[in-house]
Amino acid sequence: MRTRHGVAACAGFTLLEVLVALLVVVLGVAGATGVQAMAVRAAGEAARLSDGMQLAASLAQRMRANPVAMALPDAANPYLQFDQEPGAAPESASPCFGAANCSPEQLARFDVYETGAALAQRFPGGRIRVCRDGQDPGASGLLAWSCTGGLDAPVTIKLGWRGRPGEADAPAVFLTLGAGAP
Repeated sequence: MRTRHGVAACAGFTLLEVLVALLVVVLGVAGATGVQAMAVRAAGEAARLSDGMQLAASLAQRMRANPVAMALPDAANPYLQFDQEPGAAPESASPCFGAANCSPEQLARFDVYETGAALAQRFPGGRIRVCRDGQDPGASGLLAWSCTGGLDAPVTIKLGWRGRPGEADAPAVFLTLGAGAP
């Protein structure tokens, strides 16, 4: 150990080096926190999209299971009249469980009611629309709430909900069942 003027000199870090190291650690922790927050938000959005897709697929299966109601003219088809606005309560329908003797139209109204109730419960501010629509989302990937109609247009289920402020108000999930068929 060398001494200078009778005082032992120790090799070590200066205060500036310690502060720089502390700054690097703080930046690393802040970056990791930001990445974690983004991951949590992305996981929530993925779960919401998955839940929306399950709701739309469930309605699609109900529609396929009721070909008599799907064969009704568009103006009389309860499925194709389904357009529940955000915050609206679903129209009530007679229950069609088990041994209930329901017509295909009553069953369709019950399917629409149950889907609307699930939408209101799981997607506050959510909207669902079923219609004939031949629109192409194009490069934007967004579908409009309007429908083109026409008997040869495919039946489409459009489901959306309010996301974060500044996001486009367009369907987040759209499921096309096929041209003119349930």
